[in-house]
Parts: sequence; structure tokens; C-alpha cells
Amino acid sequence: MENKKNFYITTPIFYPNANPHMGHAYSSLLCDVLARYHRLLGVETYFLTGTDEHTEKVVQAAMERNQAADEYLEVIVARFKNLYAELGISYDQFIRTSDRTIHWPGAIEMWNRLFAAGDIYKAKYEGLYCVGCESFLTEKDLVGGMCPDHSRVPERVTEENYFFRLSKYSDEIRKLILSDTVQIFPAVRKNETLAFIDGGLKDVSFSRPNEKMSWGIPVPGDPGQTMYIWVDALTNYITALGFGRGEENMRFWPGMHIIGKDILRFHTIFWPAMLLSAKIQLPRTILVHGLITSEGKKMSKTLGNVIDPFELLAEYGTDAVRYFLVRHVHPFEDSDITKESFKEAYNANLANGLGNLVARVMKLAEDNLPAPVERPAPKEFPEEYVKAIEAFELNHAMDFIWNNVQKLDERITKEEPFKLIKSKPEAGRVLIAELVVELYQVGRMLNPFMPETSKKIKEAILANKKPETLFPRKD
Repeated sequence: MENKKNFYITTPIFYPNANPHMGHAYSSLLCDVLARYHRLLGVETYFLTGTDEHTEKVVQAAMERNQAADEYLEVIVARFKNLYAELGISYDQFIRTSDRTIHWPGAIEMWNRLFAAGDIYKAKYEGLYCVGCESFLTEKDLVGGMCPDHSRVPERVTEENYFFRLSKYSDEIRKLILSDTVQIFPAVRKNETLAFIDGGLKDVSFSRPNEKMSWGIPVPGDPGQTMYIWVDALTNYITALGFGRGEENMRFWPGMHIIGKDILRFHTIFWPAMLLSAKIQLPRTILVHGLITSEGKKMSKTLGNVIDPFELLAEYGTDAVRYFLVRHVHPFEDSDITKESFKEAYNANLANGLGNLVARVMKLAEDNLPAPVERPAPKEFPEEYVKAIEAFELNHAMDFIWNNVQKLDERITKEEPFKLIKSKPEAGRVLIAELVVELYQVGRMLNPFMPETSKKIKEAILANKKPETLFPRKD
């Protein structure tokens, strides 16, 4: 199934229990940039996103609105798709785990493979359960008796569930991670995963009683039990490709996952163990990004520091939001953003920076060149740019582009083409044509990051016209 000529990338599938937020936007945007970059290189690319719908949080959110789960989901899933449309997310498929045609057959096939391998067994369980995490916790997971991610006391439950023999695969997963057969970026998340393993892996619940969780996929052969979220949800990465339905696109597997650090162990431990049990290749790469905070705190309606991506998109436009999230949010560490920092970066680097440069160069071209500059043949991307993208340091790739913007600005200031064209017209035209070519290369590098802006720059060059203001200044 492996074919290195293909590139397969996935977002997490998100809980649609509330409106999409900046974290959803960021994960999806990282995937989109990498997908667009590989398409630009001529690599056959498949980009998957979607929603994880068989969760208690979805059921609770629907009940709060006096709706059935499927009725509630139609509205909230549409909002996720609207966000992706407005953010320019170029996914190839949007998978929903409630889809009985696309997803259910593969999820059932996965269960059957785990069962056939002897890795599923039924047992009674008594322990702590956090609805926010959709996960069972141990005492050592708690901070002050509460879930550290949701600041709530988990409920104590006693259930008879099916369990997966996660502990059986501890040594094998450890070796695969140490050898970078499964690459985990950054190194701190790789080490965190190894620490989880070294702390001792316990078998995990892979089902819940129907009376506790009826919204989901029934366990094959035991309709009194519902598949638990992780065996259902994680399998989406291959059910989307046809696993369980004929495997028409499984040639794209294995691929690359981009996730937030809050779901690390499920993707770096649970998922590899399931694939080993089912005798399916493991993912090549798992990129783990940090969280987005505002004013130094996790975004919260109570604190009043929530930044709505739809509001930013409405005020500043698609490419401005893409610019800020990729350049000013660190791909590996937690990053803090505020509306003030967004506006400052917009004015300094887009309105006064890139937008002003495009206007200067194309005004010179429009006024002084008799015809459009012949479209330059695509050159190899600069080494520094390529290295940054291949190391997933997308912020550094953007820094490189803006260094080129600054150099081009400085060249105009130093060589003064507006004066040269008057004293030495031919030399002036040559200089202006060179500036246009350099601007074209900037536009080409922008393509994966700011596709609308890239297109507008290229169209202006082909028309030999100064475009309308790309980024109007915000007061």
C-alpha cells in the first residue's frame, strides 16, 4: 500500500459539540499549507478532515437544545464546513463518523480484526471517567483530584466493557518510535510518548454499555455494547480511504497526522497498537502542535478572551488570518494571540509590508513597461524555504518570504528605479522588470500559505497592472 509518490495528510476529526474555534482553524490550516505545497510540487495529495460524532459531549449538547443528536449535528457540522470554506481549506474529503456508508464498515472491520487477533476481551471495570476527555483516567492523571484539562472531578463508574490489550504492544511501539519508524514531531512530544510507555501501559476500554452510550456503532455480535470513541474515531483515517469497503484509496496509506498535544497518547500509542494488532502499516509522521491561548490563558467565554475565527475572517479576510496563524503561532509550542496583536501584525506586515510592496512594484511596471514581463519559468524553491517546510517549521518559511519582501523593498529604496527611468530609460526598464520577476517569486512562495494573494500578485504581473489595495490599513 505504501507509495512515497503520494502524500496523505489528516487533521484530527473534531468534536462537533460546540462552534469551531481557533484551535480547529489552526490544525486545519497547517494541514492545508502542507497539502498545497505538495500539490505545487506535483505530488498526488489527499487531504482528510472531518468530525468525531459518537461522543457523550455531542449527545449532551443536543439534549441541551432539545434536539436529537443527528438533527443537532447537521447544524454544527455545517459550521465547520463554513469555517473551512472561509479559511480556504482545500480538503479532499470531509468524513463523519456517523456516516453508515463511508465509516461504519471500516470501523466494524477494525473491531473484527482486533477481536480475531485475540486483543479484545470483556471485563468489569471500576474507575474514573472524564466526559470532557471522553476518556478513563487514573489517579496519577489527576491534579488536585481533577482532570487537568477540564478542571472537573471525574465521575467514578463501574461497568462491564470490552477491553483492548494495549499493554501487549508496549515494547513494539517503543521500538518503532525510538527508531523513528513512526516519526513524532517535535522531539519533546516523542519523549513524552516514551515516558507514557515507560510508565506502564494498561489495557483500555474499547466499548461502553448501551444504556450509558447508545449513540454510536454497536459492537459486532453484542448490540448491548457500543464501540467506544477511540476504536471508532481513530479508524477514520483509513475508513476514509476505503478500508472495509474495498480499499480503493488505501494506496495513499500510510500518511501524516497533525494533532494537538491534548490528544497525543491516543494517536502515538493507542492508534499504532490498533494498527499492529490489525496488521496494517503505521503512520509515517505525527506532528503535534501546541495550544492557542489569549491573554496568557486558555480561551474561555467566562474570561471573555475568546477570539472567534469567523469575526477575524469577516474583518480582515481569508489570507490575513492564514498569514497570522502560520507566521505568528508557533507550530510546536503554545502561542498567545490577542485581537490587538493580530491588528498590529496586519498593519505592519500586510498593509504596510507586502501590500505596499506589490503596489510600488506594479505601479512602476504599469507606468514604464510597454508590455507585461514574460512570465518567469518556475525556479526551484530556495533551499532555506524548502528546509523550513520539510521540518514543519512553517513560521520560519514565512519569515524567509518576508525577508525577501524586505530585501525587495530595500532594493527599490537603494536603486531608485523611479529616478533611473528618467535619466536612463532602458536601464530603468531592465531594473523594473527584475523587480517584477522577484515579486513573482515572492508570490509563488506565498502560494501554499496565502493562495488568494499569490493569485492576485501573479494576475497583476500578467496584466501589467497595479492591483486594487490588497490589505487596506485598519485604524
